Amino acid sequence: MSKSQSILTPLTGQLKTVYSQPSWIMATDEMELAITRLGAHIAPVSFCRSSGTPVEPYYVNPWHSEATGPLPAPVLVPLRGDFFCMPFGGNAAPFNGESHPPHGEGAGADWQFVSFSKSNAVTTLELLHKPTIRPGTVNKRISLIDGQNALYTQEILSGFEGTMPVGHHATLRVPEREGSLRVATSPFTFGMTCPGVFGDPRNREYQSLASGARFNDLKHVPLLWKDPAEADLTTFPARRGFTDLLSVFHPGSGNEPAWTAATNQDEGYLWFSLKDPGVLPSTVFWIANAGRHGNPWNGRNRCLGLEDTCSYFADGLKASCEHNLLNSQGVATALVLSPHLPTLINYIQGVVRVPAGFETVASVRFKPGRVEFVSTTGLTVSSEVGWEFLRQGTL
Repeated sequence: MSKSQSILTPLTGQLKTVYSQPSWIMATDEMELAITRLGAHIAPVSFCRSSGTPVEPYYVNPWHSEATGPLPAPVLVPLRGDFFCMPFGGNAAPFNGESHPPHGEGAGADWQFVSFSKSNAVTTLELLHKPTIRPGTVNKRISLIDGQNALYTQEILSGFEGTMPVGHHATLRVPEREGSLRVATSPFTFGMTCPGVFGDPRNREYQSLASGARFNDLKHVPLLWKDPAEADLTTFPARRGFTDLLSVFHPGSGNEPAWTAATNQDEGYLWFSLKDPGVLPSTVFWIANAGRHGNPWNGRNRCLGLEDTCSYFADGLKASCEHNLLNSQGVATALVLSPHLPTLINYIQGVVRVPAGFETVASVRFKPGRVEFVSTTGLTVSSEVGWEFLRQGTL
């Protein structure tokens, strides 16, 4: 998107076609983004617009303009950037009479325009989706603040009843040079690779990580083979020809957010996400490096999902709501929704420029209205971010 594209018209909610999908457009002095009507996927997003060299960290599927024929799941049509999943995961098995598509109805269905507003420095777009499989209403609010490079989203779940895995499916584009993207997270209690078969050769899919392997350090994650026996899951891209999945689990106590940060060293920026781990205790890594060969992947898809969830890996409703390996160890894998009390899911993503030699984030410091990222090489960068929104829900 160019700087010249107009901001969303408040009265009509007009749409523009961006990467083959009708999309709403939002813009401030620092940011511009598109939100697809189909699935409410957020991408592309341009950060740091005032610098003259905008940053666009998010993935857009490579088949968006192709005549692919019927796709295996509705979510694959718009697939890009960040989107909200309910129920999060593949949803292959029915549960209590419910059969949901992968990542839920909302990830691949039309959303309705509700409102567009500007209050002081805050610009907000509100959308609405009403699922039919489990009745209720999802109101999605996307907000930008003038002068900031941060994206604030809030999902308000109303009228739903029962347990439900949910998540944000933030997906980044991966640079070409091996090892040029460095990933770190806030301290986690433990991590585990997908317990089942994530890449089945019978389906022309291939995985490299061992199944159901527990680990305590992203630098030492067990592989299927013995030489080498471990992979460093802080550096990407790596292991071309494979697609893998793992999760790390953040403790839900404490006053500060949990975080994930990905440093693109070649392009000089850091992407981050912030969450309340009491609501979204898991971060799911979807590591796609040309490891799927069916339609529409065709052995070419490369991206990195850093997906903050309350779920049992990416297995969907049944596995997340029943007794499983994670909730038996105290990790919540589904939210309990009440028709009498709305559930709010607040989430923040952003970008900050980094100097040469910054490498990997070692720690994050939270100051009032500001976040500081400290690297393993001793360098520090900061960004104006209202992280208090995660608990307060207001800007």
